[in-house]
Amino acid sequence: MSVIQDSDDIVELYESVRDDNSDITWFACVYNHEGQGKEIVAGASGYDYSEFLDMLTDDARVYGYVGVPIGSTVTHFAFITWIGPAVSPLKKAKVSTDKAFVKQLMPSFSKEVLTDNKADLDYDKVVQMLEAASGAAYDTGR
Repeated sequence: MSVIQDSDDIVELYESVRDDNSDITWFACVYNHEGQGKEIVAGASGYDYSEFLDMLTDDARVYGYVGVPIGSTVTHFAFITWIGPAVSPLKKAKVSTDKAFVKQLMPSFSKEVLTDNKADLDYDKVVQMLEAASGAAYDTGR
């Protein structure tokens, strides 16, 4: 049994975030509570980054894919793994193996972020990380 429950839905959301004609700028994969938190399913998606941040609760494990415009025409993408500070040690450990399966479904991103601190995911910080990863932070000292 695969840890990914609905890979077609996840790939569809991944492609929507990457599509220049789509309004979707992020989506999240979460653990299915009906399956005792063992299967990963497609979660919410949207265009407001603050809605993504709202999903990152202290007891959640979330894999996010976020598109951020850098400059006027190019969008860069971040793969974000959130492990809430209240997640049990066993579930935290499971994330390291499960993440590999999730990344197979969304292979193209400029920056990978693993955190349990929302301050690390401030929108401006994510933009800075993506700019630095893309080489777009010219003459900024970053």
